[in-house]
Formats: sequence, C-alpha cells, structure tokens
Amino acid sequence: MMALEEKLRAAATSPILLVSCDFDGTLAPIVGHPSEARPDPVAMGALAELARMPHTHAAVISGRALADLRSVVAAAERLYMVGSHGAEFDATFAENVPASLVLLLARVRSEVARVAARVEGSLVEDKPTAVAFHYRNATDVDAAGAAVEELLAGPAGWDGVRTRPGLRVLELSVAPGDKGKALAAIRHRVGAATVVFMGDDVTDEDAFGVLGDVDMGVKIGLGVSRAAYRVESHTSVAEVLTRIVRLRREWLEGRDLTPIERHAMLSDQRTLAVLDPRGRITWLCVPRVDSGAIFAELVGGPSRGYFEVRPKEAMGQPVQAYEKDSFVVTTAWGGMTVTDYLDCSAGRPYQRAGRSDLMRVVEGTGRVLVRFAPRLDFGRTPTKLTVHEDGVEIEGAVDPMVLHAPGLRWRVIAEGASQTAEAEVDLGLGPLVLELRCGTASLRDAAIPEVERRAQTGRLWSAWAATLRVPTVRPEQVRRSALVLKSLVQGPTGAMVAAATTSLPETLGGTRNWDYRYCWPRDSSLSAAALIKLGNTGVAMKLVDWLANVVNSLESPERLRPIYDVTGRDLGPEAEIGELAGYGASRPVRIGNGAAGQVQLDVFGPIVDLVAMLVERGSPVTPESWRLVEAAVRAVAARWKEPDHGIWEVRGPKRHHVHSKVMCWQAVDRAILVAEHLRGKPAPEWSALREEIAADIMANGWNEKRGAFTFVYGGSSLDAAVLYIGLTGLLPPEDPRLRSTVERIRAELLEGPVVYRYREDDGLPGIEGGIQICTFWLVEVMAMIGMRDEARALFEKAADLAGPLGLMTEEYDPHLKICLGNIPQAYSHLGLINAAVRLASPS
Repeated sequence: MMALEEKLRAAATSPILLVSCDFDGTLAPIVGHPSEARPDPVAMGALAELARMPHTHAAVISGRALADLRSVVAAAERLYMVGSHGAEFDATFAENVPASLVLLLARVRSEVARVAARVEGSLVEDKPTAVAFHYRNATDVDAAGAAVEELLAGPAGWDGVRTRPGLRVLELSVAPGDKGKALAAIRHRVGAATVVFMGDDVTDEDAFGVLGDVDMGVKIGLGVSRAAYRVESHTSVAEVLTRIVRLRREWLEGRDLTPIERHAMLSDQRTLAVLDPRGRITWLCVPRVDSGAIFAELVGGPSRGYFEVRPKEAMGQPVQAYEKDSFVVTTAWGGMTVTDYLDCSAGRPYQRAGRSDLMRVVEGTGRVLVRFAPRLDFGRTPTKLTVHEDGVEIEGAVDPMVLHAPGLRWRVIAEGASQTAEAEVDLGLGPLVLELRCGTASLRDAAIPEVERRAQTGRLWSAWAATLRVPTVRPEQVRRSALVLKSLVQGPTGAMVAAATTSLPETLGGTRNWDYRYCWPRDSSLSAAALIKLGNTGVAMKLVDWLANVVNSLESPERLRPIYDVTGRDLGPEAEIGELAGYGASRPVRIGNGAAGQVQLDVFGPIVDLVAMLVERGSPVTPESWRLVEAAVRAVAARWKEPDHGIWEVRGPKRHHVHSKVMCWQAVDRAILVAEHLRGKPAPEWSALREEIAADIMANGWNEKRGAFTFVYGGSSLDAAVLYIGLTGLLPPEDPRLRSTVERIRAELLEGPVVYRYREDDGLPGIEGGIQICTFWLVEVMAMIGMRDEARALFEKAADLAGPLGLMTEEYDPHLKICLGNIPQAYSHLGLINAAVRLASPS
C-alpha cells in the first residue's frame, strides 16, 4: 500500500489526468442479476468530482451495453461512458450496425438461448452486437460447464464471432470491442499525460496492457494481471478514488500559475518582452523576437531566467497599467513604482536588430530587492556573471550584454551551472535606473537622459495611435488592439509576427504548443488590412514591400511558404527543448514551426486583398505591388485545384479545404479590382478563372444534408473558417446558404463566449479551446445578415476575454474559463478590430 500511495501522489500531480474504471466488480459489487447492480455512492461521487475538476477527466468503460450502463450510472458532467467492452461510444452505435451483423447476432442469440434454457439459474444478456451467457447463479455447476463447452464448440467457432470469457460469464460478439483501444481513444481525446485504470475482469486486461510507465493500473481482487497494483475488493475502490480526489485538489489549489492574459508586453519593434502582474520579466529573446530567450521563466520556471524588481517588504498587491497609448508599463505597489519599457528613442525600431535596451525605473520609498537571473539560450547554456563598478556583465553570450546599474552592491549566487546577481537598494537615495543593454559591453552612462528616452518611447506609440480613426464600439480596446498589431511589426523589415511567445498551450498541460514568433504572410496581411480600416496604411505598404521581396526570391510564386522568419528567410526544422517544463507543465516547448513545410493555398487571398485595399484608398502602390498581384493569380491558377493543409495547419494529409478554395477565389476577385484601377482592365482569363473557382465551391463545398458549407469537399463536419464565404463577398448577405451555415455554426461550434474552429479529430491529443478570431468572424457575418443585436451581444462577451491590460490570447476554454495560447495573438486583436468596425457601421 505504501507503493500504491506513492504512485497515487505522482498521478495526482499530472498536468492532465484521466481516471477510468470498469463498472461491475469495480464501481459496483458483483450481483446475481446485472439489473440489480448499483455503484458504490462514495466511489461514484469521487469519480464524478474528478470529472468536474480542471485538467482532470473521468470515464467508465464497461462490458455492459451503453444504454444499460447509463441506466445504472447517473450522468455526470464531463464523465465519459463507454459500453460493449469499448465498442459503444454513443447512442447511435446500435442504429449503425450493418445488416449482416444483425443477422449473425440473431443466429448467435438463438443458439445461446437454446443452450441456456437447459441451465437453471443462468441468464442471457442482450447487447447491441453481443450476447452474454451468465452462469454465476447456475444451480448445477456441471451443467453450466457443459453449456459453456457447447457454446465454445458451436457458435463461438462461427466466422465473425468473437468470444470474451469473464467471471462466470461467456460473451459472444459479432463486432470488435477492446477496452484498451477505448481507453487509448479517450486518452488521445483529452490529451491525458497520466492514466489511472481500475478493473477486475479478464477484459480489463486489455486496458491494463495499454498503460505506460507513468500510468497506473489497479487490479481488483485475485488473479493474474498486467496491473502493477492491486486492492482486495470493490470496497477499496472508493478509498482509492477518494484519495485521488484529495491529492488532486491539493495539487491544483497549490499551483501558482499566472493566467496568460494577465501578462503585459513591451516592444521596440525588434524584440518583445513579457512581464507578469508583479512586474517580473519572465520572457525576453535577443537580439530578435525569434532568437533564443535570456529570460524564459514563462515556459520553463525560475531556473530558466527572470528579472525581478520588487519591494523588500510586503506592500499589498501591485496594480499594473500602460501609460496612455504606449508600451510603457507601470507596476505600482503602495509606496513604490516600477516603470518598464523597451527603449524606442533615436529611431531604434527601424534600425537593424542587435541593440536593444530594456529600461526599469524604480521610484518611491522603502527598500527594493533586485534579482537579475539571465539564462542564455533558454537556460541551456551555463550563464556566468561578472560584477563591475557600474553593473553586471553576462559572460559567454554570442553578443555582449550588460546590466547598467551604477552604485549597486551585488551579491552573486550560484544556482546550478549558472549564477544570479542580487542586490538591495534604499529608494531614499533617489530613483533607481536599471538598464539591460543587449548588443554592447559598455557600462558608461547613456548620452540621452532616461527621462527623455522614456518620453520619446511614449511619443512613438501615442503619436501613431493618435492618427487612427477608431470606431464608436469599444474605442479604447480597439486602439489598444491596433497598438498590439503595430508592436508585432518588425520595424527594420515590415514583417509582422503572429505573437510574442512560443509554446503557451492551447490545452493546459497538453502538447498543443506552437512557436508563433514568425511571420505568416496570411496572418500579417489580415493584420495590416485591419489597420487600414482604422486609417493606417503605412504598416500595409511596408508589409507589401516585404512580401514582394519574398516572392521575388522564389523560383515561382506558387512556392510561397506559409511561414518565414522576420527577415524573409525559410525557417529551420521544428525542434523541442526537452529541458523546459512548459507553462503549467505543458510540454514540449517548441522552437521553429513545422507548418512552414505545409501547403496552404489560402495565403494568396489576404495578400491580394491587402493590395486591393491600398489601391481603393489611393495609396501610392508601386509596380512591384502590381507584379505581386500578378504572381498571386498565376499561383492560384496553377494550384487551386490541389488539396492543401488549410488555414488551421492540421498535421495530417492534404485535403480540399473549402476555406482555401474561397481564398483562392478572393485572390482572383480582388486582383480584377486592382487591375481595373491600375491597368484599366484585367486579363480576360481572370474573370473565367474566378467563375470556375466559384462554381466548384458551390458544387462541392455545400452539404445539402447538413445545410452548411463544410470543412472539406465531400465532408460533413463544420469549420468556422467557411464564414469567409460571406466575408469575401463570394455569397451575398441575403443568400439562404450563408444564413443556414451561420445557424449551423452557432448551433454546433459556438459555446459560451467563443467559437470552436472545428470539432473533428485532427490527429493531435487533447481538447483545445475555442478560437477568438472565429468568434469575431461569426460576429461580423451575423451583423452582415441582419442579426445585429445577437452579433453585438456576442461581441461584448468575446471582447471581455481580454486581460486587464487589453492583451488577448489565441483561445479560451469555456469549461475551465481560462485563456489559452500565445500572447498577444495578432489574430484575436485583428478580429476584434474588424468586428468593432463592422458593428459601428450603419449596415
């Protein structure tokens, strides 16, 4: 039992835990008649409580028919129930059994009934694809044994019939059922890192057989078993489950995990830093946003680097805010304020990456504790510090780095292979200025005073924001979202990254962790287009130049990749940093992005649409921009009939995604508009191509039975991205197919304040949250088709998901009520802008 206790403690601390049990003999005692079985109330209550806990899942996998199981197990929220030894996951199972199997089962049932009639006290149990001969209560043991032998020699040997011996029961089935496969399927569905399975029967051995070293199998009772642990009887199951509940609750409540959306971000348009609500720098990559991190606590814990400045004595909870329309952030306690920014003075945002200064200005009263713990390359390289009179030097970095902090008396502490510098300062001596200089070893005083550098930094952001024409719907939040998009722009190149971070999870504790510190031509074009709607064309003009340079470097335009680094170069292979624990134990932490090697044909639509928006507004687009449009149309003409991986970058085989076809149509449609403005008339073949693509989408993308455009040609599942059929103008607002698609998406993909992109299995473990941009797409299309009140109500709920500083993540889990994914997510912010503009317009 000591070993059992240790294993239970380990399981209870799993990032995502799945606890599953057999029913008869495990949750309920073995009784004479199956209908008389009732689960132990304590055991069942514990299992139901586990199902309700965050990042925890529970299941009952039984040999009973699913309907029978549901009749004896009270339904509980998020409790998975599987019948027929793992074959029966839903109520439609019996309805879809092939006719040939129904006939075979009837023959088997007749034969079992004939044999059982001679054995007094025996019972025949019918199931959707099986019949079970129970002889536990047989009055004549020899007669029961003879009956079993007769069944094994007779119908058990027929083609298509499978036998499952159990505890004084013999089941004959005409369909495969395997508790191990069922358990593996649920594990994949929820993305469980650890599985606990408890069972007593022979068929439970299949489930024990799929468990790994981190998992836990518990056998109830005697008998040879693959399970590593054992309890005496079903009465012990309640004790084990109750113990898991207590241990799990203690662990969940003891985690100190800062919600992702409550972080702040700094930018100098070359790199980005992330602060937690206490003003602790937990993320910074240098020299560029896609470089290695020197502070990676956000995804690796304190041992991976942080920069802390806080009151030595408790002063209550800090309050954090941006200075108006800037990325200068203040963290204020009762008597002390820390002001943080990445220096944007002297035109730095437009200079080549390599020299960035992180400024930390501490003002107020009392004593301040400073902990400087840089860790080179995500902490994979030992980091040594050398103290000088005016600061601290980081040893061993490829580019020099120093912390300018004159007058501080540092204490260097060894922490494993690296070092941390610690100091205390009395603010009674005046404000403290800490300056982390990346790209130089100079510890001389700066030529420009800090107060002027701060003012220039603030003006860079606020002056730009002042030029925007924000809508009347949530104007301050729209302005902050626009600033976020601007902050994600690489000043020297014009490229735009999708987010500041890598590997913040889409499933907390799971493996859906991706690196978003790169430029997606599609995402960047959509972001720049959102800014055009607010009156800013500068970001779009520079991005179009960057895109033109990328396309010009290709052998042919149809080879445009989905992702590039911010200089326009191809990404290296995706890699995992195994040493990092991940945010909330969400592993692996990834660098690079494997989707760079995918085919995503939707990319051309947003690019051409961006050029068209500039042309419509009279922007001075260059001949190079026209050639970019021509190249995009050539690419569409060459490849639009091909399958691709789609906007969601599903890591599976290529398919004919409806959204991708729609965006190919958009590319040609908007190219015709550009041609009319710049060349007087488009090439005649462009109109024909546009009509051909539209006809193909209408013929193959619409599913009459579902009453909606679907994920892929010939499919039946939904995809929120098909809302672009309305957003692009491919279908007019009054088309009944568009309204019907909206209604199906609302019914099946909308949950609480968020829309899921799809519900089908994408081959990855775990259940992600709803995607915030999908919600805003739905808001826009609802407003277009006349559902303005419903659209505004949904918009308000979605906009409220932003953090206290206005930053938005990629996803939101409506069950756990937590934000998920990298921050700040360009998609979410551009979606909010577009939806607000749409709602503010009269039609």
